[in-house]
Amino acid sequence: MSNITLEEIGQRAKSAEAVLRVLPASRKNKALQTAADYLMANMKMILEANSADVDEAKENNMPPALVDRLLLTEARIAQMAEGLRQIAELEDPIGEVLSMKQRPNGLLIGQKRVPLGVIGIIYESRPNVTADAFGLCFKAGNVVILRGGKDAVHSNYAITRTLQDALLKCELPQDAISLITDTSHETAEKFMRLNDYVDVLIPRGGAGLIRTVVERATVPVIETGTGNCHIYVDESADLDMAVEIIFNAKTQRIGVCNACESLVVHEHIKDKLLPRLLQKLKEKHVEVRGDEASRSVCSDILSATEEDWGTEYLDYILSVKTVSDIDEAIAHINKYNTGHSEAIITKDYGNSQKFLDGIDAAAVYVNASTRFTDGFEFGFGGEIGISTQKLHARGPMGLKELTSTKYIIYGNGQVRP
Repeated sequence: MSNITLEEIGQRAKSAEAVLRVLPASRKNKALQTAADYLMANMKMILEANSADVDEAKENNMPPALVDRLLLTEARIAQMAEGLRQIAELEDPIGEVLSMKQRPNGLLIGQKRVPLGVIGIIYESRPNVTADAFGLCFKAGNVVILRGGKDAVHSNYAITRTLQDALLKCELPQDAISLITDTSHETAEKFMRLNDYVDVLIPRGGAGLIRTVVERATVPVIETGTGNCHIYVDESADLDMAVEIIFNAKTQRIGVCNACESLVVHEHIKDKLLPRLLQKLKEKHVEVRGDEASRSVCSDILSATEEDWGTEYLDYILSVKTVSDIDEAIAHINKYNTGHSEAIITKDYGNSQKFLDGIDAAAVYVNASTRFTDGFEFGFGGEIGISTQKLHARGPMGLKELTSTKYIIYGNGQVRP
């Protein structure tokens, strides 16, 4: 792996940024299609690199949910490639004129969409982020510098080299994507302060990583968040639908930020719902922790603590809280959620609208699994992360969220009096 210094990475990224900023959409799209082809052609090499990471993770007793985040398969690499192809098909946001108005003095003043510049991404475990981040940043005219976790260093290096080879094939600067292979904390902290070269940082990972970046970075940060996601089963809910949605949201993939961690149940339907739900959850050996009202229905439910209401388990564990009405449900969710994804299962249109209006989160669902909070599922061709903050971007961050604007002014000789 390369021993290039952080300063050199920054300098090369800035040079590449000048090229990408004005690169025509046709060339960007061709490069993305080529990159997708290269991922498929280099699948064996990428899987071998990933196997080394997975074997080491298992030797270090990494929890199964995190091993699943780390694992690449032929299907997952194919999905990474498909994500790049989808991004190539999306409309290029760069150059879009958002407004144009004429002032009384004859000046035409408009706003135009432009790249952010050089984007730094600090992330953990998931090697698919390497390809997703490249594709979205590149299509939006940005250079990306990646710093992945040590758990996935071989996988990330193999993917990065593959993407760089594709760029060279298209006669474009390979430094449009670069990987910091030194995974030490000291280098990560220097990266967070690389203001001369990096325009914005985006952390992707657990609460500890995100908090560290937010607290220590001098480069501006777009904060992505953890996911203590709730599903509220309303009094009028279709219980068959509720069981299937909860089962999907909890167990389809447990180590992801949009998995359901907390269940809120109206007290009038707990007796009918909980026995059926627990029977279904036993298929995946899910441990359920609940309040006294839910435990009175099912003896298999363990006693929940206050800490359980605010925990992102990333495991086969689910908390259950019973409430007397939708107002109590909304208040409970807003107290303990992380601003990520929340859902209501209901037949009551009024309650669905009340939930949509009252819940403070990036994505709010009616009668659907929280697992859909994802750039690929939203039609973005992938995502750079799920922003849970309220400035600049919120929710899955696609192409437009990776842009800024500048004012463009046309005159014919005006001077200010």
